[in-house]
Amino acid sequence: MAGGKPPPVLSLPSLEVLLLLNSWYYAAYFVAEILLFVYKSLLLPYTPANLTLDLVMLFLYLGVEVIRIFFGSKGNLSQRKVPFTISLVLLGPSTIMAIYYMLLQTYVLRLEVTINAILLVFYVFELLLYSVGLISFSRAIIID
Repeated sequence: MAGGKPPPVLSLPSLEVLLLLNSWYYAAYFVAEILLFVYKSLLLPYTPANLTLDLVMLFLYLGVEVIRIFFGSKGNLSQRKVPFTISLVLLGPSTIMAIYYMLLQTYVLRLEVTINAILLVFYVFELLLYSVGLISFSRAIIID
């Protein structure tokens, strides 16, 4: 940079830490849900169609969540609005899936209500930090 001052650092370390914690928590959540499906399929009268539907949706949820966390981290660290916005948009389907597994699946255990409630708390904090980050990225004028 010839004589100019460097662009401001706008990425949010708190969001990055939250995304990292969420990625570890979601990994544990996914393993717990798989084990709970094994438990429920052995002890409860789960029809194969419902079990298949719930498992397929869980794997789709895994895909959405991995993409959301990746784009959120990439957008935050590179201070780019497009990946940040993609992650923010994918927060909607992730929230809907967490609510589905918390309230609407075929059989809901108390443990599932608890782990999904924790996941929803993560989502609320991420929504707040996404909003702060998007506002700060939009206000900054970065000259490449």
